[in-house]
Amino acid sequence: MTRFLLLTLLFAMSSTASAIVIRHDVDDSKYRIPTSEFPALVDMPGEGHGVLIAPQWAITAAHTLPAHAELKHVTINGVSRDVERVVVHSGYKTLPQELIDQATASGEAMLIVVVLASSDDIALIKLAQPVTDVAPATIYERSDEPGQIIKIIGKGATGTGDTGHDPRGPNRTELRRAFNKVTSAYDRWLCYVFDEPASALPLEGVLGNGDSGGPLLIQTNDQWSLAGLGSWKVVQGNVLTARPGRYGQVTCNVRLSHYIGWIESVMSGQPQTGADPSSTLKPQGGGI
Repeated sequence: MTRFLLLTLLFAMSSTASAIVIRHDVDDSKYRIPTSEFPALVDMPGEGHGVLIAPQWAITAAHTLPAHAELKHVTINGVSRDVERVVVHSGYKTLPQELIDQATASGEAMLIVVVLASSDDIALIKLAQPVTDVAPATIYERSDEPGQIIKIIGKGATGTGDTGHDPRGPNRTELRRAFNKVTSAYDRWLCYVFDEPASALPLEGVLGNGDSGGPLLIQTNDQWSLAGLGSWKVVQGNVLTARPGRYGQVTCNVRLSHYIGWIESVMSGQPQTGADPSSTLKPQGGGI
């Protein structure tokens, strides 16, 4: 499926690598980190991420899954791990080709934003064997995300906020982390804005294309807990020419506190009462 340059962390045409878009006035070396800082990061094949949340389970944005192939393995802490099965939330929506064609012709993609915002962009990956060399991340279960400082981590496209990044990639490079502040959180999503230096955090940044499914972490006491997963962004202007990752853009992310019940039901094998919470069908692309 064609992917969109402004809208999602994996879209190539809209916005879908070094990684993390950074302030233009701060040296890139201050953003780079070793893999040991967050070994629970999952590398999806090609691009995109997930996070290990239990010895045999990882979580990701649904649109990071292969569009036309079975997910057979992921990489965690530099080791390839076989996948037993994938569970996609039943509320996940793929983009209609008609909308993609219209945006391609006109450069206007507001209805794509509407579809993305109404989708449950989340999937669980069951590994064939438990991971014993990496501690899983804990999930942030509280619903007080607005105003909280988040740490974001990824290997996707990089650039600086004054110019954004090249939507054509590359979408996987060096591991970076940055910080931001949650501006809004409701229902499925939590969002933040990439502020200009005058009002930005010292190491402010934003996820880039190829960082879909990557972690947003909130610190409680001495522990960073997983609050969200990179999903999609809104970029002003014509989707065919605008550059993602510029100052002022909004990035929206899967809000995990909203999905605690679904996650627990899938991992336990006990469906939520009165709901059909999941599907094993594979999605067909889409994302930051």
